[in-house]
Parts: sequence; structure tokens; C-alpha cells
Amino acid sequence: MYYYLKGKLTLKAPTFIVLDVGGIGYEIFVSLNTSSSLQENNEYKLYTYFHVKEDQQSLFGFTTLLEKELFEALISVSGIGPSTALAVLSSMNPEEVIQAILGEDLKSIQSVKGIGAKTAKRLIIDLKDKVSKLDLPEGFDTSSARTSSSYNPNIQEALEALLQLGFAKPAAAKVLKSVSAKYGNDLSVEDLIKYALKN
Repeated sequence: MYYYLKGKLTLKAPTFIVLDVGGIGYEIFVSLNTSSSLQENNEYKLYTYFHVKEDQQSLFGFTTLLEKELFEALISVSGIGPSTALAVLSSMNPEEVIQAILGEDLKSIQSVKGIGAKTAKRLIIDLKDKVSKLDLPEGFDTSSARTSSSYNPNIQEALEALLQLGFAKPAAAKVLKSVSAKYGNDLSVEDLIKYALKN
């Protein structure tokens, strides 16, 4: 129904924002990935998904088409609703979600609240072909994702720990990436956090 909305961000909460479009304030639910890139009083264009249930109508927003397409793919899986799909996209950025699916990384997918072993397996089976056909970012190596060599679950766990400590996601992710490049990919979660804090 709504492909995108463009307007001024007037309110930013942890799970939703309010976008003023021509004097109308739209309540739009967003992932932490999208929320972290937004600031109040700035103008934004958000790609949207309008979700309708018998007793509820909700609008979901995304800064990129890739995240929107991933959201739509996720909710097509039996057992995954919009809230769980947002939880997935809040725990990992779109590229990490794709890497986890193509690399059959059950541990990372199961680490998302609301996803058990059966749902994680179903998600991988249902979406492996779909995500490989998405308009992936330039330079994204699907071959490395398929073998899971480019995805490190320890980095994801360390990132979640740093977020709980109050660090901004973009800065924490950048530091962890540099730590991994400097000290190797086989660091434990504890070592990753330790080196990240030193940096």
C-alpha cells in the first residue's frame, strides 16, 4: 500500500519512530539497525511495509530496500511474525542475516529471541534460495557466506555484549572488525570484548 514515506522524524523511541509527512504523524516500527541511523528533526525517506491483522494495522519502516525485502522474506516463514522479524534485523544487520542463512549458521539465528531450533532450520531451508536472489550490496561475497567463513558468531556475541554496555552499534561493530583483522578470527568472545574495550 505504501512503498515509502518521506518526512521529518519528530519522535524516536527504541522500537518505533514518528515520521511527520505533510502534517500527519505516522507511527512506524523499526529495527535497531534502522533506528541507529536516524536522528530526530532530520528528513528521511523510509521504505515501508503495511501489515494488517484482524485487530491491528501496523506500519514498518526501513532505511534500505534490502532490509525491507529481508523483512518480507522473514515473515513469509511459518512461525515468524513481524515482531520476530524485527528482532532478527535488530540482532544482525541485513548482510549478517544473509550470511547466517547462506552459511546455515543455526547458532546465530537461534540466538534471536523467539526463534527455536525448528524455526531456525525452517528459516534456512525456506530462505536460502530467496536471499541469494536479493539485490545484495556491491562486493558481498555469497560464496564465502555459503561456507560461513566470513561470518563469526563470536563477533556477534561480543557485539551484543558491547551494546548492553551502552556502546553505539556502528562504532562497536567497526572496532570488533578491526580487532578480528588484527588478532585473527579465532578469538574467544571474552578476548574480543577485552581488545575492543582497549580500542
